[in-house]
Amino acid sequence: MDREILLKSPLFHGLEIEELEAILSGIPNRIRKYRSGSIIAISGEPVVDFLIITKGVVKGEMVDYAGRVIKIEDIPAPGALASAFIFGNKNRFPVNVVAVTDIELLVIERQSFLKLLRVNDRILVNFLDIISNRSQFLSEKIRFLNFKTIRGKMAQYILNLQVSGQSQIRLDRTQSDLADFFGVARPSIARALGEMEDEGMIKADGKLIVIVDIGKLKDLTTD
Repeated sequence: MDREILLKSPLFHGLEIEELEAILSGIPNRIRKYRSGSIIAISGEPVVDFLIITKGVVKGEMVDYAGRVIKIEDIPAPGALASAFIFGNKNRFPVNVVAVTDIELLVIERQSFLKLLRVNDRILVNFLDIISNRSQFLSEKIRFLNFKTIRGKMAQYILNLQVSGQSQIRLDRTQSDLADFFGVARPSIARALGEMEDEGMIKADGKLIVIVDIGKLKDLTTD
């Protein structure tokens, strides 16, 4: 396992390599490997270990009642899996987790993870930040999914990227990634952007978006 990649993990942020080595040497842990395409966890399975990706990329996805697969996000190393669900009354995976590439996971059993949190205040604070950030991400995801129209989703996404009233923003996802994030077909994203441009709300050039009429954009978020 590459210890250096762990230093980039939010859980171990602020630690030195020697400090990390000393901590992990006193905490039981193991490495688990999966091939690309393997199912790592199924929605509803208990979360019994703290899992950090040390190599590769996984994705979280949900299947709706119509059988459509909605990708929630890609998680590259050194991200953690279901970190907000290792404790609590309903500590189960909220989504299916699938290996996008060959991956390796650092596995720390729950009781050992509790010990880890007790022995280092920095790691404890980092963990609290992780679960707070996950809660905020999921709240944002739910908000997008609740918009009735794709144009409403797209308008809100653009407005969220706007900084200090600037008219130019750069999308941080491809149209394919946005389609997965919104749970729609990719052509729907291109069509929505085209319609918004035709109606004078924006000008689009690849990932570069120029906001032309912010009032019309805001109106779309109330549809």
